[in-house]
Order: sequence, then structure tokens, then C-alpha cells
Amino acid sequence: MIKIETQSLSKFKGGFMSENSHHLILGELVDFLSGKTITDTHDERYRQQIARHLVNGLGFDKSDIEAGRQITIHTAGRSAVVNVDFLVYRNQRAVMMINYAPGSLVTRRLSTLALSRLIFDYQIPIVVVTNGQDAELISGKTGKVEGEGIFAIPGPDHPIITSLPETFETVSAKMAGQAEKIVFACMVDGACMMDDACDEC
Repeated sequence: MIKIETQSLSKFKGGFMSENSHHLILGELVDFLSGKTITDTHDERYRQQIARHLVNGLGFDKSDIEAGRQITIHTAGRSAVVNVDFLVYRNQRAVMMINYAPGSLVTRRLSTLALSRLIFDYQIPIVVVTNGQDAELISGKTGKVEGEGIFAIPGPDHPIITSLPETFETVSAKMAGQAEKIVFACMVDGACMMDDACDEC
């Protein structure tokens, strides 16, 4: 389990806030990967712990990790910007995508897999969805869950990464179109506003 520092949220800026509000702004913090000052929220604290786990726990170099990429998706004449939490590279290719989402992992599985098909013209082979306490390791190729738990996330020397083929499967235009519809439905139209259950999809 990834642990985060917590503090009482019963009263904030003169008002009472829900202890389940993961969007509550707590102040500022220094980003572990970039060293920049960013907004401090419960969600961001989990992301910071994930980043530390990738580097300090698993042994990835900070330079191998891209955080906070934004991609624009389009469907039915509409467009939206969606965040990708972490992309992990090996030999200049993204071998793993990790996205944080509070709440149930099962409800996030399909949309996270779909998102992994919209970033590059190839399928990222390893897809991870985590709520900071648990994780699912999903095959980008088959969509099947191949591991569960934070410790299922592979490090740079894990066979699942070192045995990857030299070329990755290309994402077809049809598959990308379907993925955009799924991401739009689950991460945009069904996006959580203040409820950390986030079970719309």
C-alpha cells in the first residue's frame, strides 16, 4: 500500500469540508519529478507517492518518466483535454502507462486501457490503473488483468519489460476512434466532479 500524509479536513478556510473530498486544495507542494511547486490535493499526494515508488522503490530513472501529459480527444464534433499521469520509457518508447483514479479500479479499467491507445500510434504494452492503495496491471494487447496490487507494477529489469518486442502493435484508426468514444464517455462526460466514488464508468 502506498501511504500518504493526511491531515484533518474537518475545517478549511473557515468552512467545513467533506473528508471524502479528494479535490480539496490543501496548499502547495514540490513535485518529486520536476522540482516545481504545484497544487497540493489528496489526489496529488497519491500521484507523488506513485512517482516516488517508481524511482525509489522500483529503480526507474526520473528521466525515464514523463508526468502529466495532456492529450486532446475528439468525438462527435466535440473535443476535450485528458491527462495522462505517468508514461514510463525504455529505449525511447513508452512501455508503461500508469493512471491514478480514486475509487473502484474495476470501473476504471476500460477507460484507462482506451486512453493507452490514444497517446501514440502504437499500443503501450503495459497499462496500470491505481487508486494509490491498490493497482491492476493490464495487458495493452489483450486487455486482460495480469497482476494485482501495487507490487505488481514492474521495475525496469522485470522480465515483463525486458522481454518486450522491438516493435509494438500499431493502433488502427478504427480502434483509436472507439477508444476516443470510451474515454470521452468515462473521463469527460462521466468525469467525477466531487465524489470520490467515481463509479460512473
